[in-house]
Amino acid sequence: MKKLFSILFVSIISIFLTACDNKTESKTTNVQTKEVLTVGMELAYPPFEMSDKDGVPQGVSVDFAKALGDYLGKEVVIENTAWSGLIPSLKTSKIDLIISSMTITEERKKSINFSIPYAQSSLAILANKNSGIQDIKDLDVKGKKIAVKKGSTGHLYAIKNLKNAEVLIFDKENACVLEVVQAKADGFLYDQLTIYKNHAQHKDTTVALLKPFQKDYEYWGVALNKKDVELQKQVNEFIKKAKADGTFDKLAHKHLKDAKATFDSLNIPFFF
Repeated sequence: MKKLFSILFVSIISIFLTACDNKTESKTTNVQTKEVLTVGMELAYPPFEMSDKDGVPQGVSVDFAKALGDYLGKEVVIENTAWSGLIPSLKTSKIDLIISSMTITEERKKSINFSIPYAQSSLAILANKNSGIQDIKDLDVKGKKIAVKKGSTGHLYAIKNLKNAEVLIFDKENACVLEVVQAKADGFLYDQLTIYKNHAQHKDTTVALLKPFQKDYEYWGVALNKKDVELQKQVNEFIKKAKADGTFDKLAHKHLKDAKATFDSLNIPFFF
């Protein structure tokens, strides 16, 4: 009888301890999930999204994501994702949000949500120095070739508005730049800061036409899954705070000081 009682007692204790362990493990897992904010971005777009020689993510968007993580009390994990895979990854919850210089568009809003805008930009032109291009009208001519990055707003603009030129579509920004540098394309359409940066690297072969030619500015936002309404609200609150307390000004001073000086000299509204 005593032996039977001992066996029963040990069995009950084992079940109890196992249940406690499972409960603790489940609680720990939930806490870990809650504390991590997985941010998708394509690390191929300096000075916003890039990595150093050791592969460590750096740039404006990386610092922005870290500041957002601090505000939310979460550890930020950067998922380097090809541009074409960012929205699919968000929709399938492989990432929590996208901070990757993504323009807010009506088409994208059909499948994902956006925060309030945190930056504004406009398309600009990186032209070959010998192309004779001085404005967007010069590109919309038969025989002219325009390089665009697939899926970018420059790509969409060219397809919709530049009916006479030949549009050359590439997967990578640097491929578009190379086409212009080598005079295989007359111009490359992309956002102003990227055009500024690439011209600075290729002053002997390119011209940067930074003044806006669109009627309206483009606005960048943090992209979120449709179901994450509460997270969207928190991100919006952070953006408002960051604009008010100088966080974005610090990012601009750290990463974009020379660009801001150039934009100011041309009387062009700056990114932040």
